Amino acid sequence: MNILLTGITGYVGKRLLPQLLDQDHFLYCCVRNKSRVAEVWLNHPRVAIIEIDFLSPPPELNFPENIDAAYYLIHSMATNSGDFEQMELKAAKNFREIISRTNIKQLIYLGGISNDKQLSKHLRSRANVELELCKGSYAVTALHAGIIIGSGSASFEIIRDIVEKLPIMITPKWVLTLTQPISIRDVLKFLVGVLLNETTYNNSYDISGKEILSYKEMLLGYADVRNLKRKIITLPIMTPRLSSYWLYFITSTSYKLAVNLVDSLKVEVIAKPNKLAELLQIEPISYREAIQAAFVRIRQNQFYSSWKDALSSSEFDSNFADHINVPKYGCYKDEKRVIFSTDPERVLDAIWKIGGKTGWYYGNWLWRIRGYIDKINGGIGLRRGRTDPEQLQNGDALDFWRVLLADRKKMRLLLFAEMKLPGEAWLEFKIIPYKNQFCLIQTATFRPIGVPGRLYWWASWPFHLFIFRGLIKRIVEVGSKTPPTL
Repeated sequence: MNILLTGITGYVGKRLLPQLLDQDHFLYCCVRNKSRVAEVWLNHPRVAIIEIDFLSPPPELNFPENIDAAYYLIHSMATNSGDFEQMELKAAKNFREIISRTNIKQLIYLGGISNDKQLSKHLRSRANVELELCKGSYAVTALHAGIIIGSGSASFEIIRDIVEKLPIMITPKWVLTLTQPISIRDVLKFLVGVLLNETTYNNSYDISGKEILSYKEMLLGYADVRNLKRKIITLPIMTPRLSSYWLYFITSTSYKLAVNLVDSLKVEVIAKPNKLAELLQIEPISYREAIQAAFVRIRQNQFYSSWKDALSSSEFDSNFADHINVPKYGCYKDEKRVIFSTDPERVLDAIWKIGGKTGWYYGNWLWRIRGYIDKINGGIGLRRGRTDPEQLQNGDALDFWRVLLADRKKMRLLLFAEMKLPGEAWLEFKIIPYKNQFCLIQTATFRPIGVPGRLYWWASWPFHLFIFRGLIKRIVEVGSKTPPTL
């Protein structure tokens, strides 16, 4: 079958893609920029990448007609530009108009469980998107999920941040709200199970795990699985704004996402009964089992995807492709070089492990201070870490950077700063042959905005002088001591 898949750089889509390939489907994958797609999929014989932004599709698009089914996994809840409700509705309308010209039989949509009496802005937007998608000339199967639990999911990582960091939790009253979490494993089973299943055509289903839990019970349940003693004190006086700040400073979420999450967390999310699990012969696992399954992946460093790697989880609002080519004019640059004779693959290993738990090799305490300053100013700080301790892919989050290009063959890593800055900043590592040796080139580029940007560059000059010089030297030193990758 020919399947159209959107959202392949997002949390669910990145996991769904290999499962569909395992069933021998041919996949047309829609992305805003090909540079964010892993090389394994770019070169896969049963994957075709379609570069398209559904917010502004080109007027003339050579779109494939031989599509049997499609998955719509696009959302914009954490965007920092514009109204995400309008953006989601516009993207859904454009998507519907485009696929209505194909031979599609079924559209599968993943939305959120709705409480009919009270909808948050996020859930209202999801419901409106579903209504828009249902206007097409094809059958729609809508799946509604609540909190998704899995390694790298936003819900799991927020719970993990809170419980691991705080022995005593002073929490807002929304921790008493009831919800019905579901494992990412079960979400994928439902998504695959309804594919071209005519019984599910033009139907909607709430999908969930076994238990109805309060967020407080979820926090304490996580603590129990991790053998941690935790105490929760609920304060009913915390306003939505204070709750948003609480989430923002305690967890790795952005403030914009925290605001929308708090808006949603106040609403009960409980699945309406249906027989889909029985029809597809799926036995959902419990919340505790979902936590344990997530930690199996974490211990094995098998993060298939993380919500932090989605651009919507960051401060990065511009077109991804616009930043791949580092500007040459109107910028300040700090370039440092080190000649070395070590196997370049060993130095690349050191570069590819930078950030996260590994740290920044030199002056880590200063990097942490810079992260705290960014967080106080409303930025993301260093709290995101990285998804995989050794591997990097285009689009990955890396502390307060975004990976624009990770190309081991060309021996180049390019990062774009997502911290709050009066300008735009890039950090590039590149290895080139030099006589009978090699040369590591480390380049920091800053494009200032107005006088504040220029003042910022000169104020940070000592940082460049000492930290960046120490960084490049330590990378080569670590590389010379690191066994080569086999």
